[in-house]
Amino acid sequence: MTAMSKVDAFRALHLGRAPGDPLVLPGPWDAASARVFVEAGFPALATPSAGVAASLGYEDGSTPADEMFAAVARIARAVDVPVSADIESGYGLAPEELVERLLEAGAVGCNLEDSAGGAMKDPHEQAEFLAEFRAAAAGRVFLNARVDVFVHGDKDPERAIERAASYVAAGADCVYPILAPADVLPLLRAGIQGPININARLTGEGPSCTGLGERGATRVTFGPGLQRLATAALREIADDLV
Repeated sequence: MTAMSKVDAFRALHLGRAPGDPLVLPGPWDAASARVFVEAGFPALATPSAGVAASLGYEDGSTPADEMFAAVARIARAVDVPVSADIESGYGLAPEELVERLLEAGAVGCNLEDSAGGAMKDPHEQAEFLAEFRAAAAGRVFLNARVDVFVHGDKDPERAIERAASYVAAGADCVYPILAPADVLPLLRAGIQGPININARLTGEGPSCTGLGERGATRVTFGPGLQRLATAALREIADDLV
């Protein structure tokens, strides 16, 4: 599958989703986990920055850009399905360079956060940045604009809707109000145009992927949840061996 056919296929996966049938994207942290997810039948993957950081021995948010892009490249080379990369807030790189680094790594999509260092960015400046990224990408990269209101902001759904609308107007293909409570998802769905990414919890708390889809999620991701579950399972094996 060529790069352009991959991004077209990835974009198509977000369209026409029926309620209760969101696009579920597991988050690989290395090539081996990526292959496991593809062999299980998932049509695309979305790397989690925190999960990749843990696999490389870094704290979340402290992975050097070169190492993150190298990790994404290893994952993308290992599979023949579309791969989207969480590149945090962009590592201070210009939009044109971000696009080129993503394409060089083999990614056809990305997450970009609207916070840095635990503080929310100015929404107008972020929208301008996203518009520049979208122009540089020229359709070659699917842009998932993360909205961090529920993490680093005032947790007001209306603020999340305002930011999401601004990012969609700037050209974002999807918006990601990370850690938005399930009970506000219908409100977000009513106020946001286009696909919405929601993160699912893997602890048995909260709605299932189907339940999130019924509330309005277009796509569901897990952040570093799968990597942490795998680490916990490995810890149990290690304890048994000891």
